[in-house]
Amino acid sequence: MSSSQTIRVKGMRCQHCSQSVTQALEAIPNVHDVQVDLSSGDVTFETSGPVDKDTIRSAIEAIGFDVEE
Repeated sequence: MSSSQTIRVKGMRCQHCSQSVTQALEAIPNVHDVQVDLSSGDVTFETSGPVDKDTIRSAIEAIGFDVEE
């Protein structure tokens, strides 16, 4: 069963930022269909199994962005 999640990522400014976030999240098992809205900073993705929030945060922070609470 798939579920949708949305997080807010600070610091994204351009298409390259969007691609970096998409690639970082899609590299996590069970994460797919990542959609990035640069104007709001919202990143929506589908999960097809359990995904730890700390794993998501670590993947985003590893490429130089911050996740808002």
